Amino acid sequence: MKTPSTISVVIPTWKEAPLIEDAVRWARRIGEEVIVADAGSPDCTACAAICAGAKVVSSLKARGIQLNAGARAANGDVLLFLHADARLPVAGRQAILDALADSRTIGGNFLPRFLPESWFTRFLVPSNDLRRLLTQRYYGDSGIFVRREIYRSLGGFPPFPLMEDYAFSRKIERMGQTAYIRHPPIYVSARRFRGRELRTLLLWMRLQTSYWLGVSPDVLAHAYPDIRDPDPKDFIAACRKHAGSIASEI
Repeated sequence: MKTPSTISVVIPTWKEAPLIEDAVRWARRIGEEVIVADAGSPDCTACAAICAGAKVVSSLKARGIQLNAGARAANGDVLLFLHADARLPVAGRQAILDALADSRTIGGNFLPRFLPESWFTRFLVPSNDLRRLLTQRYYGDSGIFVRREIYRSLGGFPPFPLMEDYAFSRKIERMGQTAYIRHPPIYVSARRFRGRELRTLLLWMRLQTSYWLGVSPDVLAHAYPDIRDPDPKDFIAACRKHAGSIASEI
């Protein structure tokens, strides 16, 4: 496989107007193009993304379908799939290209670090790190990247509203060697945990177990509420603080 030189960033969205402009600005430091796959958000998410410099494609509302819609519009050698509430520092670009300079490596992900920090988010960093090292299991909030030709050969993401990231990562792991990048980490909003830490952890465990037992992702999605932060300034500020020297570039 050839050494990649270009990256396309794909971001699926649903009602992410307060976050998407900032998300696109960060992503434009990583990729030659940023594609937002919006599911008809009623809050001007698509307009905000366009204003920030992204290409917007329309899609049905299901994250797997949206990710595939964005990937179809991409031209880069590498596809990087990011959530709207995730921020990858600019050093992540070179980390991806360095990892894929090894022709045996087909894709990978980053270590997620949740912000703003709390006792719970600090607990998640080593637990996620250990899970990745021991089981090679990871999810979409960790910034999954893959060579475009590998993505196509795998048939893309399953058209699930939930667990599409886990299912896709398992396909990548079965196909070949992957890279796990811990420096830089990817910063992810802790909005889903705020005030509901243990409840969210138990929900994750229940959803994962149910999926393993064969429960349909369409059914599981009904138990996984859409959590949005109408005022994400604390998350945005925390990302800039932790990113350090790149803050002035965003």
